[in-house]
Amino acid sequence: MTTRNELNTITSTLTDVAARITALVETQGDTMASDVYTELVAAERTVGALLRRLNRVASRSA
Repeated sequence: MTTRNELNTITSTLTDVAARITALVETQGDTMASDVYTELVAAERTVGALLRRLNRVASRSA
């Protein structure tokens, strides 16, 4: 598997994870303990930042 294909696979998987975290925060956030909600929002931001970095790397790899 090429580097580009591997990065695309990882990015796709993380995109799914990000969507699941976002859905959880948006649909159940008001029923969560505040510390859990805060951690999930932080995780959502972290995954988003990771996706941006991976997309930059993937666009540069051949």
